[in-house]
Amino acid sequence: MDKLEIIKSKVYTDLIELSRMLSFWRFKAKKIVFTNGCFDILHRGHVEYLTKTAQEGDVLIIGLNSDESVTRLKGKNRPVQDQETRALLLASFQFVHAVVIFNEETPLEIIKLIQPDVLIKGGDYSIENIVGSDVVLAKGGEVKTIEFVKGYSTSGILEKIQIK
Repeated sequence: MDKLEIIKSKVYTDLIELSRMLSFWRFKAKKIVFTNGCFDILHRGHVEYLTKTAQEGDVLIIGLNSDESVTRLKGKNRPVQDQETRALLLASFQFVHAVVIFNEETPLEIIKLIQPDVLIKGGDYSIENIVGSDVVLAKGGEVKTIEFVKGYSTSGILEKIQIK
């Protein structure tokens, strides 16, 4: 398999295949970490956030908002990049093990499927307001927040180039 195919293989569109990988990782006693977001224009803040997230366990799974979901959340001019591009960029990081695209308003159903050991969101969330925290805590997992890198955001980048 060439390198691009290896990257593409980390983007899961088939939840049955993802379930198989989850079983394998659990069999190997891997600590599974989950986070989610739009990741519309990757920037330094995303890289630092995701590397800190990955350090919380052995396997990092990212839930990625679909194009339709991003538009509902961010407005008609978003996303800037389509979901396939955003997924491929995220999957290209060596510390990312899986990217799963979801179309719902929240990643709750994906979290229920994955049952991560650690659920992480950005520092703008309080733990009790993180979608899926109840699912993770009920099974004895951890829910954490990681502070954002000041000065780096997709919205800030778009404002600089006057796209809203």
